Amino acid sequence: MIDREIKDRTILDIFAEDFVRVVEIHVKYIIVSGFVAIAHGRSRGTEDIDMIVERMSKDEFIMMHHELEAAAFECMQSDNPDVIYDDYLNDNLSVRYVRKDSFIPEMELKFTKNSLDDYQIKTRTKLPLTGLDFYFSSIEMNLAFKEELLKSEKYLEDAHHLRIIYSDIIDENEIRKIKAEIRRLYSI
Repeated sequence: MIDREIKDRTILDIFAEDFVRVVEIHVKYIIVSGFVAIAHGRSRGTEDIDMIVERMSKDEFIMMHHELEAAAFECMQSDNPDVIYDDYLNDNLSVRYVRKDSFIPEMELKFTKNSLDDYQIKTRTKLPLTGLDFYFSSIEMNLAFKEELLKSEKYLEDAHHLRIIYSDIIDENEIRKIKAEIRRLYSI
């Protein structure tokens, strides 16, 4: 593994830490997608962070939503937690939270939607090289999604960046297994 000093905290880091502080009280979560590479020092722009949380009851969600509001976050789709839950999250749609009176950065929040999302939660990990004390999907999961499903130039560059950083500990068998499940679930 490449040694590197813990980076200075960015606006995205602080935003994510504040949001996670509320969410982790209520539900298991993971940070996924582009922010994983950015948190590892990859230089590329983004205005959002993607979070997957375990499915939760409406009452549990409403309690979490109210605590997010008390922590100065608001949902861009609605301020009504019933609407957020029934019309978005429960229908496998994501919602976006921002700090009150701000449009960026955003936390894109969604429920687990299939067995692969459940597996991501089960295999979640803290990644010390980020200097951030919260849970991410595994490096293998990130590589599999970026290389097998997402495949755009920015995601392939994210994958390349992560492969360099974690070259000595990547489990290629795990990546192959996840890619096979991606092909099955997404009919690729």
